[in-house]
Amino acid sequence: MTLVQNDPRETRTRVEPSPRPFIRRNDHSVLEPPPLGEWDPVLSVSVVIPAYGGQEKLDLTLASLAAQSYPAGLMEVVVVDDGSEPPLVLPPIRPEHTRIVPSLPGGWARGHAVNSGAAAAAADVLLFLDADMIAFREHVEAQLRWHHLADYLAVTGHLRCVDDRPGALAPGEVLDAVRRGQPEDLVEGPGDELAWLRRVYDRTAGLSTAGPGAFRYFIGATGSVRRAFFEEAGGADSELILGEDTHLGYRFAQHGAVFVPEPRAGSWHLGRPQMEHRKEDGARYRYPLVGNRLPLIGQDIRRTGRQWQVPRVDAVVDTVDSGFDEVAETVDALLAGDTDDIRIHLVGAWARVTPGRHAVLDDPDLDVRLLHEHYRCEPRVEFVRADPGPDPDVPFRLLLRPGQPLARHAVRRMIERADTARAGLLRATAPGDDLGGPRLERTGAFARARRLGAGDDELDAVVDELFGVHWIDGESLLFTPGCPAGEPPDDWDDRLAAARAGAEAHKARANRLKRRFRWLTGSRGGRLLCRIIG
Repeated sequence: MTLVQNDPRETRTRVEPSPRPFIRRNDHSVLEPPPLGEWDPVLSVSVVIPAYGGQEKLDLTLASLAAQSYPAGLMEVVVVDDGSEPPLVLPPIRPEHTRIVPSLPGGWARGHAVNSGAAAAAADVLLFLDADMIAFREHVEAQLRWHHLADYLAVTGHLRCVDDRPGALAPGEVLDAVRRGQPEDLVEGPGDELAWLRRVYDRTAGLSTAGPGAFRYFIGATGSVRRAFFEEAGGADSELILGEDTHLGYRFAQHGAVFVPEPRAGSWHLGRPQMEHRKEDGARYRYPLVGNRLPLIGQDIRRTGRQWQVPRVDAVVDTVDSGFDEVAETVDALLAGDTDDIRIHLVGAWARVTPGRHAVLDDPDLDVRLLHEHYRCEPRVEFVRADPGPDPDVPFRLLLRPGQPLARHAVRRMIERADTARAGLLRATAPGDDLGGPRLERTGAFARARRLGAGDDELDAVVDELFGVHWIDGESLLFTPGCPAGEPPDDWDDRLAAARAGAEAHKARANRLKRRFRWLTGSRGGRLLCRIIG
């Protein structure tokens, strides 16, 4: 694919690509995309269309893409034939750069086809589109203008479902209507929005005030992301047959994505999605498959009392220079807690556990041997030589010291408090040590901070700016069995002020980092504007 770049004009806006602006939580309102038709794009896009059969609808989809306002020299279309019989063919009316590729060996269904198309793509941005869509003239342009403003956005187009009338439409009339900007001439009535999605958009100002669950509303029928970001996130899970778009959105969130619905990226969906009229069947099918891989689908769905492929929490306990009793007290308390869905990494000198004759009660490595033997048959405990760092699949990371046995409810309560505060980091005081208590890190929040350039000694402060740090009194809320979640102790305000004062050095580093990258904060009303080239 040869990329063609338009000549800049004095009255048009040219957007410099690959910025990394400071966006707090999911507040994409700090970004200001250029007006449609009044800017010069530079990013190329691969429109990836997974398809299995449905040649007639595919022909209409390709006809609509042939009428897009986005420059033809910056757009290619990759149709992924997922084993159709007879094989799909390219129709006469299609975009200039269109090709069909087969799904890669070893899999099938939409998630696998998405990965196959992404692997074959050559452009900067991937835009995924179902093979039964009619994309309005500015569909691609409306989504792509966002990707020129930040490289970690997941943008969703807008669709309305219309009656599918086989043979009622011809590719030529689709091309003409879309090119004229009058797609309504192709259907009867305004079509139906996805009601559940509209309710969420209305409640959250188009997701700009949404919490950590914004990824749930990334829909696979029409959505786009930078190709590099897609690859960093690991792509789609090829083993998922249904629910792969929600899981893909989750992976994006775990890598720090901001989710943007774009109402100007209009489209007709020919017929209603299968999951709209078979919701119960779809939910039953997805429960074990998505549930194993996506820890954030809700306590009411993902049952407790068992383990799943991806745990809800990764706990890290450093055993170096600590004795068997204090480590075992801490780890046993985690294992006995009401958050069963936990994985525990024990950091220690496990190489010292060797076979052969050694001292018994006077062994200098006695505590290491005892700990290894104590947990070697526990499937939720893993022995590691160093802190493994965050697992991008796991939403929370808990760090605590030996000698801090938590109450049964503690981990669950920390997650609840972090979610209520929408915090990127929850810190708890410990008895006698206000700064050394447990800390619960939200993986996606720390991933975004790292993406924006924060070093190890700046992470907490940058996460505070991006998502907030929430403090709780650990002594009353986490270390006391059966304690109610009531008011904090009388001296809590003074202790909290002292603890926060201890983080001022990190704040100063974060401010220097923000100036270095010239970030604009949504919390202070800043907006990232396109640069005018005149």
